[in-house]
Amino acid sequence: MFKTNTLTAAVAAAVLAATGAFAGAPAVTGQFDNVTYLMNAEKMTLYTFDKDEKDKSNCYGDCATKWPPLTADDSVELSKGYSLIERTDGTKQVAYKGQPLYLWFKDQKPGDMTGDGVKDVWHVAKP
Repeated sequence: MFKTNTLTAAVAAAVLAATGAFAGAPAVTGQFDNVTYLMNAEKMTLYTFDKDEKDKSNCYGDCATKWPPLTADDSVELSKGYSLIERTDGTKQVAYKGQPLYLWFKDQKPGDMTGDGVKDVWHVAKP
């Protein structure tokens, strides 16, 4: 079973401090093969879902198992454009410009973007 990717402020700050990114941020902008996209602290690609609404996730159950939401707690420091939205289970999901952010369970290493275009509703999150 896949669990949601939960980042604590301390872990995110430590990892991102090493990359020079904004300390405490759960997501950063990165580049791979000339593609600029959003990634988590472990440099895994983040995705958006066309069926979500602004500031509201519509990915639960099996969807959330395959597309784990990027979550954080209320103490995380967010960069401009990022926010936390509340999921139905009470966890906080990171959103960028109102779009909830997800990982894809088939991505295995930083730079993988195998979820881009799945069912024509999943897309690499871009700034």
